[in-house]
Amino acid sequence: MPTIVSIQVGQPTRYVHERVVDGLNRAWTTAFFKSPIAGNVHVGQLGVAGDQQADRENHGGIDKAVLAYSADHYPYWRTHLNMSDTPYGGFGENLTIAGLDETSVCIGDRWQAASIVFEVSQPRQPCWKMGRRWRIVDLPKQVIQNGKSGWYLRVRDEGELAAGAAIELISRSHPSWTIVRASRLLYHENDNVAALEELANIPELSRA
Repeated sequence: MPTIVSIQVGQPTRYVHERVVDGLNRAWTTAFFKSPIAGNVHVGQLGVAGDQQADRENHGGIDKAVLAYSADHYPYWRTHLNMSDTPYGGFGENLTIAGLDETSVCIGDRWQAASIVFEVSQPRQPCWKMGRRWRIVDLPKQVIQNGKSGWYLRVRDEGELAAGAAIELISRSHPSWTIVRASRLLYHENDNVAALEELANIPELSRA
């Protein structure tokens, strides 16, 4: 059964890199740097207690309250990026989940962990901050190419959560719309008008 192996939160923080990373050496503010938390934490409609977003126009809110990422991707990234110590939370996620990935998660899925009910709202769309966090300019492009993006969750029923909680699928309304299919359509097949219309008509898809 899929399991939450780690929970992370972060606060907006100002950083200055000591060298040019992406053509810029200016200061930047981000909550991408997440730290693990121990014990129970409250998860509400706006996300995990103690977590905030620096860019609230593009992140957070009810439709993107919690970012999930597959723990199963970390061995690949640790080898591929030659960073064996990449920690859980390294891709900015709140929940690191073993046993699920973009091929096995569908838009509209409802999952229960402890007393909390999550609903999958959309794929994560990687932004430049991911590349800047790891000082790998094309990292967002790599994520788009390989589909290891992560996905956003709504919180339908609030509650307390701790690492180690099992996740159970309780309903699946759109089995043909996996996260990987939606991402592929948005980035690689965006001339497929019929599929785009079908995706846009899924009521659980985030409008943000």
